Amino acid sequence: MSAHDFIDRYIDQHQARFSALSDAIWDVPETRFEETQSSALLADTLAQEGFEVERGVGGLDTALIASIGHGQPVIAILGEFDALAGLSQQAGCATPEPLVENGNGHGCGHNLLGTAGLAAAFAIKAWWAEQGGRGTLRFYGCPGEEGGSGKTFMVREGLFDDVDAAVTWHPEGFSGMFNLSTLANIQAAFHFKGVAAHAANSPHLGRSALDAVTLMNTGANFLREHIVQEARLHYAVTQTGGVSPNVVQADAEVLYLIRAPQLDQAQDIYHRVINIAKGAALMTDTQMTVRFDKACSSYVPNRALEAVMERNLHHFGLPHYTAQEQAFAAAIRATLSKDDLRNARLNAARTGGEAGIAWAEALGDKVLMDEVAPYAVTRELLYGSTDVGDVSWVTPTAQCFAPCFAFGTPLHTWQLVAQGRTPIAHKGMCLAAKVLAATALTLLHDDAALARCREEFDRVRREQPYVCPIPAGVQPSTL
Repeated sequence: MSAHDFIDRYIDQHQARFSALSDAIWDVPETRFEETQSSALLADTLAQEGFEVERGVGGLDTALIASIGHGQPVIAILGEFDALAGLSQQAGCATPEPLVENGNGHGCGHNLLGTAGLAAAFAIKAWWAEQGGRGTLRFYGCPGEEGGSGKTFMVREGLFDDVDAAVTWHPEGFSGMFNLSTLANIQAAFHFKGVAAHAANSPHLGRSALDAVTLMNTGANFLREHIVQEARLHYAVTQTGGVSPNVVQADAEVLYLIRAPQLDQAQDIYHRVINIAKGAALMTDTQMTVRFDKACSSYVPNRALEAVMERNLHHFGLPHYTAQEQAFAAAIRATLSKDDLRNARLNAARTGGEAGIAWAEALGDKVLMDEVAPYAVTRELLYGSTDVGDVSWVTPTAQCFAPCFAFGTPLHTWQLVAQGRTPIAHKGMCLAAKVLAATALTLLHDDAALARCREEFDRVRREQPYVCPIPAGVQPSTL
């Protein structure tokens, strides 16, 4: 039996087990660096299977590394398991119905992402038990991808220094390669301290921190005209100083997320935002402090490794869906806007060049995919960020998309949460597990394939050395 056939059969035979694990993580949605139960579920399952598990690695309580084998090469499979705040939603429901008002929810499918990586590791372990193997396989349980850049902290602590290559994936509405560069980012909180006073009787004695936040946001709005067009400035007012309008607010805080194609561009914009904050403090006679929260680098595709993964993606094809699954996906599609669908087609088309554009235009009303999206080497940009980027700067890395949702479903929405605990999602997750397992196994056993990945990586690194975007003294924050 070939390795592909073995992996295919093994994942299918154990699909119920992996689906149950994914659902268990979906049931306890935990946000960045607080994924205590989710991390334990993965770590305990890996330990029960005979993996050597290290918990709390890199100074992150919920990070883990599980290993089998020994020696070189060292191949990493990356997994995530964090959720998003405010996206609680009932599973299998095509209307917005929170399970917990303002509760957490798996709005990016990370319950699937981490479980697929674990399943791939299990399949390789089972293959080695029958056929033998060499090298070291590691599963990296990576917390805090959403707003925390957990992998960047792990890279900073040297946890990937001896890794020869890494593979991962992301849930999507289609099957294809994640072959686009992403935006680097920096996140920082700006806190203003003023003086409280009675807003009617003695407003002249007060110094409003909320005014400072408002002026800072106004200044940042003007800055948007004077940065590269691919850059993004996002903000959330996280502290307003209270709910009493008759009090001059003495404390206020705003959290900024700054994105740009290159890290040095993001850093330049960040320093300009700091100057705007200083100006707001001067105008309001308040005190301003900055808390650097996190950052991540842009993603660097490795075309040699993508070629290996893309062959495996085509080999395993697409899942088959029942009439009931098609009907539910159609019900979800009915809740989406034309702009949602247009944006999904644009994102899918970017991965395939000219062929991708034609493929996306020909999709029509198709809701669940029945073919793999075209692949092309492209310089297109994905307008988002991922801490996988920092891993890609220190070792050859590739990632793919697998279909877990109705095509057109936007990430970070209740519709995605609703689909994350369904047979549609489970099928996409298991497809991803097969692709990850086959790709990692190739890297473990095919010296020439791995050498091509390393040669390309070394060439890129010589041109652009890596500098971790998170300063040494910054610690992960749950705030």
